[in-house]
Amino acid sequence: MSNVYPLEWLDSLIVQTLNPKKNNVSALSEKDLALISENAKKESLRIQVLIKNEIFAMFRKRQIRLLVRKYHSNLIFLLDTVIENQNFKELKTNRLSQLIEQLIEVLDEMLCFIENRFTYYLSMDERVPITYLIVSRKELKVKLAKLKALSAKNEKDKEIIQIVIDAFTESIESKTQNKVTFRQICYERDLLKALINQDYNPKGETIFGTADQILIAMNFNCRKYISLIKEQILKNIDKEKESAFRFESLLLYYKDFNHLTSNEKITFDPSMENIKPVLDNWFKNEIAYWEKKKELGTSVRRAKSKSIEEKVECDLSADQLGLILRAADESRLIKARSMNLVFQSIIPYLSTAFKKDLSYQSVRSKSYNAEEKDKETAIAGLEKMIKKIRSY
Repeated sequence: MSNVYPLEWLDSLIVQTLNPKKNNVSALSEKDLALISENAKKESLRIQVLIKNEIFAMFRKRQIRLLVRKYHSNLIFLLDTVIENQNFKELKTNRLSQLIEQLIEVLDEMLCFIENRFTYYLSMDERVPITYLIVSRKELKVKLAKLKALSAKNEKDKEIIQIVIDAFTESIESKTQNKVTFRQICYERDLLKALINQDYNPKGETIFGTADQILIAMNFNCRKYISLIKEQILKNIDKEKESAFRFESLLLYYKDFNHLTSNEKITFDPSMENIKPVLDNWFKNEIAYWEKKKELGTSVRRAKSKSIEEKVECDLSADQLGLILRAADESRLIKARSMNLVFQSIIPYLSTAFKKDLSYQSVRSKSYNAEEKDKETAIAGLEKMIKKIRSY
């Protein structure tokens, strides 16, 4: 490992050269400031390369972890120092304030580099220093302003983006800001970057547009956003006039939802459940409700029909009927979405010499536990039909 301190130039610049307590910063010429500005950009790239080379030359995770945390803490110290020095009147002149802002951007860029490339080795759940938090919140406000300025092409995305802006603004103004962790800051930065760099033209007819795909992928489990998704789906379903089409629309939305991915290793609100399981559970409950509603409607219609029309009596028992219907379904002589639907559609219209009202669930379940005698009787009945057909 090299004994050279990669941050030496930046450290000396911030702690000594631009520190009004230790140096006469007013004496710096325009040429000096221009040279510092130019070198600051080069130093950022040079330091990132040095850090990568140094880390990739190591083999032990413990060594890498110590090195990454060392650079991270030193950069935070330098960032804290720059922000503290901003309070000196000597650095509030136009030419020096611009340089200080540039140094803050350079340090923030290097911190982002370490946090994004070597997240595994950082303790991301530690609270951030207050000065680092001030810089991060300032950066967040700038990105929120950019996001707000985006001209979304449809109202749905505008509403979604506003929820994000409101949620992050509330986070900035929260009284518990001293409890913000590095993980939270990284999440906010990455989410806003993803939203700002996207094209919001409508793509396809799916309810899950560009903003939805980003927010679900990044596990934006904000309660208000989850409620909005539910409201939009129910609103679109209600546009269908017939119940069958509403149920079909719900199934299509669920299908689209299942195609979306979500990274549950990151989250907007750690105290809340992840967004994908919450919505998945909601979809399943809605589908179960519509299935039950459909089943009850079918039963009512059949009851009305049966009160008018006489049932067809079969010279077979319920067990024997179940065997024949099961065989017809499995041999694909009768085709339906499921075997359950076959029994549900036919049994209510049949009766036996011993029972007028048959339960399709009961007949179906008995078809799996038939006795040999019932099998023989069912086969004899079918052979009787075959013989009759041959006589035509």
